[in-house]
Amino acid sequence: MSGPVVITGGGTGGHVFPMQAVADALRDAGLTSSELRFVGSRRGQERQLLANTSVALTLLPGRGVRRSWRARDVVANVGAVAGLVSALALAIVLVRRWRPSVVVSVGGYASFAVSVAAMCWRTPLVLVELDAAPGAAQRVVANYARKRCCAFPVKGENVVVTGAPLRTAIENVDRSKVARGDAKAARTPPIDAERKVVVVMTGSLGSTRVNRAVRDLAVEWSTRADRAIIHVTGHRDFDEMSTRVLPSDGLDYRVVAFGEMAELWTLCDVAICRAGAVTVAELTVLSIPSVLVPLPGAPGDHQTKNAEAVVNVGGAQLLRDADCTGAALAGLLDTMMDPMTLASMERGAGTLARRDAARAIATVILDVRVSS
Repeated sequence: MSGPVVITGGGTGGHVFPMQAVADALRDAGLTSSELRFVGSRRGQERQLLANTSVALTLLPGRGVRRSWRARDVVANVGAVAGLVSALALAIVLVRRWRPSVVVSVGGYASFAVSVAAMCWRTPLVLVELDAAPGAAQRVVANYARKRCCAFPVKGENVVVTGAPLRTAIENVDRSKVARGDAKAARTPPIDAERKVVVVMTGSLGSTRVNRAVRDLAVEWSTRADRAIIHVTGHRDFDEMSTRVLPSDGLDYRVVAFGEMAELWTLCDVAICRAGAVTVAELTVLSIPSVLVPLPGAPGDHQTKNAEAVVNVGGAQLLRDADCTGAALAGLLDTMMDPMTLASMERGAGTLARRDAARAIATVILDVRVSS
């Protein structure tokens, strides 16, 4: 009998959610939960996001390496390397014990040890490359991988362009005019049906620079009775963003720490976001116009490359982090809010959409599993 399919990755929600999506697609294709395993990091979000699923979860030691030569970061990196060595030793033992039929890596620092262990034991490896510029963990093992399931078109003999896997709840979002109206009416209190809604989301921690710029945007738009902002701050800045009372003669401005994105994307007209792979995939699959503010210093500047892919098809505006101010956001958004412009940007974003990414990836994994 074939061994389990081991799905490894994590450290951030941007990797954990694709792990869940791939596992769900494999179960839809006929595998049982007992034929799957998750492997992540003890320091990542896997413990919270994956612990209550029916798939076994193993957490390895280690953390990401900081790309800085500051003294405190160098010291932290010594610990990171020690953790990586420990994780690698444990992964080699576990992969030998489990004898997986396939190892699937979605990237992130949590995936590296298991991917190398797969190489050591000649276990078939499938990479799920979410970003336009793959991370270091993926690049190191790319030549060994049987297949690379890529979100963006890249060159390579073992490449299959699948798109990035998304949760079923996101893929099923209905953004029709009726659904948007119903979603606005369902908020507490309801959002006026005629308002254009801007949704701000920069990750579970949130971006302080973007959050402060959006707060300043709210001041500039305080008299706009035709606009609404739903500001998802992340937990780090929520207290700062929610305690300051802003002048508002017309703007509907709502601050929340977290939000269910399937609900928020339903009523969204324009998004302000970072440019992580999963965020970009959600925006393009749902044809949502956006202002993308790439995370500065991201490995390989991959967020800028992700954003540029959407900008190049007319689906987004790119705003550098250093230039992200309330005035800059107001200028971009005011040009985008024209109905014809929004419609054109929706069509542009939609040209990059790949709704069946998780199922396409599952097909690749199962083909590798059968041929091994």
